[in-house]
Amino acid sequence: MTSSSPSTRLWEIDALRGLMLVLMTITHVPSRLTDPVGQPFGFVSAAEGFVLLSAFVSGLVYARIGHRAGPAAMRRAFWRRALTVYMCQAATLLFLFTVITALSLRIENPVVHKLLGFYLTHPREGFVYSLLLVYQPALLDILPLYILFMLLSPWVMAWGMARGWRGPLAASALLWALAQFGFTPWIYEQARGLLRLPVPFDETGSFDTFAWQLLWVVGLALGAGREAPDAKPLPITPRLARGALGIATFVLLWRHLGPTGQAPFGDWQSMNLLFDKWRLGPLRLLDLAAIGIVAVHYGPALARRLPRPRALETLGRASLPVFCAHLVVVLLVLLAWGGDTQARPWWGDVLLMSAVFLSLYAVAWAVLRMERRPPASGRAGPPAPPAPWAAAR
Repeated sequence: MTSSSPSTRLWEIDALRGLMLVLMTITHVPSRLTDPVGQPFGFVSAAEGFVLLSAFVSGLVYARIGHRAGPAAMRRAFWRRALTVYMCQAATLLFLFTVITALSLRIENPVVHKLLGFYLTHPREGFVYSLLLVYQPALLDILPLYILFMLLSPWVMAWGMARGWRGPLAASALLWALAQFGFTPWIYEQARGLLRLPVPFDETGSFDTFAWQLLWVVGLALGAGREAPDAKPLPITPRLARGALGIATFVLLWRHLGPTGQAPFGDWQSMNLLFDKWRLGPLRLLDLAAIGIVAVHYGPALARRLPRPRALETLGRASLPVFCAHLVVVLLVLLAWGGDTQARPWWGDVLLMSAVFLSLYAVAWAVLRMERRPPASGRAGPPAPPAPWAAAR
């Protein structure tokens, strides 16, 4: 969800982010495609790819700022972007608490009532603590992750760019490991008792923050590493690529041809935790790593042979407004039809999804058109003088 100048953009990354937005939209809008498209790459969803790609672009863009203008400029740029994302989150919450709430109470929609359960019971606390990013209704719990991660990223980036990434990556891996044993709810309950927070842990969002930060830190490291003066290609040997391809293919077939669908081990919950989405279980990370290696190794050759997906690229370039627009659309669909994936005939699903994606593309087109519009008055100031990272440090 990070912007970049057109001259330095990687269209492949934009297209991949656009693809993740399409897959998330299909998953979130209840239709006959919801289950088949859920976790389409194996036991990995579009959310993991979207977070990792956004972190990679953040590392790429803000490392460039750090090398050119120094760590203070990089920190300010991170915080400006975090403020932009926060304003988008606040606007989406306002839409949920006003329009969606009022309409759901009028038509007695149980699905939306469940989504708004804490807010309907505690409206004052729900409103205040949602703006404080503590209370996070379902579907609106991913942008708070971005905001938190972007607020902390300047220090992580400063350490990694000045002293190397081994320390941040090791600390991130340790936090992820602790999250697998319930560290996140435990630390929240300690803070809740100390600060007397009224919001129960179950209302703080589905994503385990201490687990998902690993994807963000890895993405930052990969993006910043690409901007380093001595940057080198990732050392992916043919043997490693073939092994990753084997793992990714096996899990992909397991997901789509196996008898258990999206639950890898059926009702065996203790084993399903190894692929758990919200805590980023270890086998899920292995699957994601295999898919990433396959994409990096084989992707460039495939991209040269395929036509450039301009529509996906457009969606990916305007990822933040498109993501917010997709939330609005999903909430309206839930309000109209509930969560039943069979609520419409197949042709109704086709018409609905066509209208949804035309709307999202229109949002992306309008945003990019406004961004290309020249300023009304004034001239751009002189470029900032170069500031080598070592001197800025």
